[in-house]
Amino acid sequence: METIKTGIASYGMSGQVFHAPFIYTNPHFQLCSIVERSKELSKERYPDATIVRSLPELLADKDIELVIVNTPDSTHYEYAKMALEAGKHVIVEKPFTTDTAQAEELITLAKTKGLMLSVYQNRRWDADFLTVKEIINKGLLGRLVEFESTFARYRNFIKPDTWKETGTAGGGMTYNLGSHLIDQAIQLFGIPEAVYANIATLRTGGHVDDYFQINLLRPELNPELRITLKASYLMREPEPRFVLHGTLGSYVKHGLDIQEENLISGKMPDEPNWGEEDEQNWGLLNTEVNGEPLYGKYPSLPGDYNAFYQNVYEHLRLGKPLTTDACYVSNVIRIIEAAYKSSYEEKVISL
Repeated sequence: METIKTGIASYGMSGQVFHAPFIYTNPHFQLCSIVERSKELSKERYPDATIVRSLPELLADKDIELVIVNTPDSTHYEYAKMALEAGKHVIVEKPFTTDTAQAEELITLAKTKGLMLSVYQNRRWDADFLTVKEIINKGLLGRLVEFESTFARYRNFIKPDTWKETGTAGGGMTYNLGSHLIDQAIQLFGIPEAVYANIATLRTGGHVDDYFQINLLRPELNPELRITLKASYLMREPEPRFVLHGTLGSYVKHGLDIQEENLISGKMPDEPNWGEEDEQNWGLLNTEVNGEPLYGKYPSLPGDYNAFYQNVYEHLRLGKPLTTDACYVSNVIRIIEAAYKSSYEEKVISL
């Protein structure tokens, strides 16, 4: 079956770490073109890919079937629209867009043209999140009453001349990391009924939000469940990545999925034992099964960002459902908008 000829709109960290390695190592894709405005960094690792200097130049290639829009947040809407109008299938880096009106317009355009529009919510395939899903699905904690998901970061200074820090082209922790935590929560619990949030800029000289705590409220479906999503750039001593409490027990997981770290170090996703965590990093399960206490490390499932691109291939070539369809991921943007409104107005915002 013909490979999916793919172009990447940027070769910054996102292109180097999260996209090019998975396209290159998946036999169903062909990495054809990479946009680099002035440099040629991609040539060393991907010598067969053509370097182009602009997105219009990339879109002019009639052979390109799929375009990855992995540029600064504020350009996602404009560039995704350009790619769709050029007749390309599109994967947009998270956050999908900066508001729901943009998201809805792109979704309608993609449907009108019969094109795929996907959002790169790769952390659905983090080792820790896959393990949390398994624990919940097995009912190992009984009825879940508390779910806390945290991204702990520490950098007490502002990086100069960086769009994620200056706010000149998007940025902010709620859009950047919040889009992952919200998407994961939706995967587990569905769309909340309401949102209550506290979003702030805590670092000296900060221009964008670097702290949030978002509570997703579900009073009718599960009134007892407390869902808290958190992130901060001032956690020198990191809080657990996940804390789950139920009527039978608890699960606590520290640390982050190792795939990003491995990719940054130059490892490729087709290497043996990809995404597997060391046993020392497994989370702690304290519960009971059939009345018998169960306490100890719970084996983490392997993380697998490969699954994202494999699903894109299966959708485009085999007609299978697209798990990251923008039509559904747009709910993440809707919740982020509600979170900002909640924080500003200091009240619960109904969805």
